[in-house]
Amino acid sequence: MSDARFDDGRERPLNLGAYEAADLEVISSLAQDAVFPVTEMTWRPSARRFAILLNRFRWEDRTAAERRGRAYERVQSLLVVENVLAVASQGVDRTDKDIILSLLAVSFEPDEDGAGQVLLTLAGDGAIRLSVEALEVTLKDVTRPYRAPSGHVPQHGD
Repeated sequence: MSDARFDDGRERPLNLGAYEAADLEVISSLAQDAVFPVTEMTWRPSARRFAILLNRFRWEDRTAAERRGRAYERVQSLLVVENVLAVASQGVDRTDKDIILSLLAVSFEPDEDGAGQVLLTLAGDGAIRLSVEALEVTLKDVTRPYRAPSGHVPQHGD
């Protein structure tokens, strides 16, 4: 009998939650470089919920793909922020229905009372700021992975 190895684990869809800023860092790293049409953002004020249907690069599978010589993958995922009181954006033209946005990071700026701001940083100097009563963010894969159309790992310019 031998110890279990990381490579022995089965692939499963992600379903992660963040209730603290440190947890959100994990979600941010897995959602980095996700792309989505501007039309896939939804804010439901009565439910106090903001959601985006992302096409997420599968960072957690990168090493296995390289080791096995197979294609890099993306997967559709829902990024949901609960307890949203207000939404503001900068550099996002919601009237251009053909625009594709790229998510660079998700972070939290706490207030003194546990409330705060969830900041979605986008490529090209865009940003979405969500005022929240409390931090509650989920990232959940909702489709099977598919071959990344570019065939490459996302790159960032300096």
